[in-house]
Amino acid sequence: MTPDTTWIEPEIASAEDLRKLIAPVRYVLWDLDGPMCRLFAGHPAPRVAHGLVTTVERAGQPELLTMKERLLKDPHAMLTGISRRHPNSDLLTELEEWLTRQELVAVPGAFPTPHADPLIRKWSALGVQFAVTTNNSARAAAAYVDTRRLADCFPYIIGRTRDLHLMKPHPHSLLQALDVMDANPSEALMVGDAPTDYAAARAADVRFLGYAGNRPKVVALRKAGAEPSCIVRSLKDVWDALTS
Repeated sequence: MTPDTTWIEPEIASAEDLRKLIAPVRYVLWDLDGPMCRLFAGHPAPRVAHGLVTTVERAGQPELLTMKERLLKDPHAMLTGISRRHPNSDLLTELEEWLTRQELVAVPGAFPTPHADPLIRKWSALGVQFAVTTNNSARAAAAYVDTRRLADCFPYIIGRTRDLHLMKPHPHSLLQALDVMDANPSEALMVGDAPTDYAAARAADVRFLGYAGNRPKVVALRKAGAEPSCIVRSLKDVWDALTS
């Protein structure tokens, strides 16, 4: 970018957009890592990914991971890649449990997303029902919710299963949440921060609110098809729309 180049921020939701989006909502499906917290703030995901690579190599099966997956340093992408190419690998169940333990280690150092806790409490107090729908372990999600004293707000926590092909963008966790909540999809909203969340919301036929804490996140959601009217840079915008 040259000194004369004008930096144009991508368009995001207006206050009116948000009021229209959340007005009919009675059920909110929250992704964990992103909208609620930075789960790996104190136990970085690249370190976890490196540990997963080491675990695979010590098991004598380095071929399970592609070079691209190793470079991405995304443990979830690694697991889904292995699951897709080697669905019957005996090592896969062990790796999923290993990742769950790493997520549990990360919980005490997780950093709450700004404005998430008060927004959750306020929205819940207004009678809206919540569920966590995450690609992380349900055990880790429950542990995080407990540390924030939000357990009363989240009676339903649906996380990763041993069938890793059911992780988002598959709508499995969202559909399961809608079922246990006896929720009409037209009255439901998913809060997520990734293109996979948006794809899952579309597949489950529920509204989507994209939390994009930085410009690349906004761009990624827009490329995935999310409209500007459902993207925010701060959850305070949602709080303002809710309380207005």
